[in-house]
Amino acid sequence: MPPAPYAAYHRAAPYFDLVRGALADLVDGDHFLDIVSDSIAYEVLYDFPGWPRIINGRDALAAAFLGYVDHIALGSADHLVIHRADNGRVIVLEYEVHGTILARGTAYTNRFCSIVTIENRKIVHWRDYMDSLAAWNALTA
Repeated sequence: MPPAPYAAYHRAAPYFDLVRGALADLVDGDHFLDIVSDSIAYEVLYDFPGWPRIINGRDALAAAFLGYVDHIALGSADHLVIHRADNGRVIVLEYEVHGTILARGTAYTNRFCSIVTIENRKIVHWRDYMDSLAAWNALTA
């Protein structure tokens, strides 16, 4: 069970846990939202209805994920591949998430590649790529 401040995010726990585990001793904090900088730039390089291309700041990111968990419940996250660059300052994460689109009850599986920049033991920039067709198919099935 996530700590009380993060209980509302339980449907995204597999993703949050995968990222936290992947970054292990490179960042400080127990939960995904603890390991991001207050001034994070969370950038997605795909168009997804209702999700902005750039989210600036920890509070805005936390609010966006509340919207995410209103629509998608993840059951697992796996197939993690980790690439380190720039002396561990940049981490590339490849992974999959699996869950359910709540409004339709349809299965959701997607693949991601996330490029994470770390400064002062916090994530300061996140650039995300995903299989947009997989998301579209799950939402419109």
